[in-house]
Amino acid sequence: MDEYYMNLAIEEAKKAATIGEVPIGAIIVHKNEVIARGYNLRETTQNATTHAELLAIQEACAKIGSWRLEETTLYVTLEPCPMCAGAILQSRIPRVVYGARDLKAGCVDSLYTLLNDNRFNHVCEVTEGVLAETCGNLLTTFFRELRMKKKNQKRQEL
Repeated sequence: MDEYYMNLAIEEAKKAATIGEVPIGAIIVHKNEVIARGYNLRETTQNATTHAELLAIQEACAKIGSWRLEETTLYVTLEPCPMCAGAILQSRIPRVVYGARDLKAGCVDSLYTLLNDNRFNHVCEVTEGVLAETCGNLLTTFFRELRMKKKNQKRQEL
């Protein structure tokens, strides 16, 4: 079932890529029903807080009518950053499933283990690496194409 839901998060990530956003997608499932979706909109909104996870959390809270997202699972294509990990803890999401690790900003397993730190009043069950290769390839392809565009723009300016 995790792969099924991660594929839905991947579809969200692809939406981000089509508008020039870093391809990260998230969905939140409550009792086997997708209740929220999100994809990165940081460049579009010029707002540092419009990460896929935060947008999905906001939508899920509105749908449930509570800031406590108990009995939910968050699926996200990239390991959450410190801001998103904090929001996951604050919203009491009990389970997080992510695809690719983020060695530069990941705060679930890579740089820190915020979601499993017993000093907080909430910890999450974490499943990592679901469709990791597919999730990672989305990012690799996106950034490769972005570098090529910038390189071609510089050539045209000369």
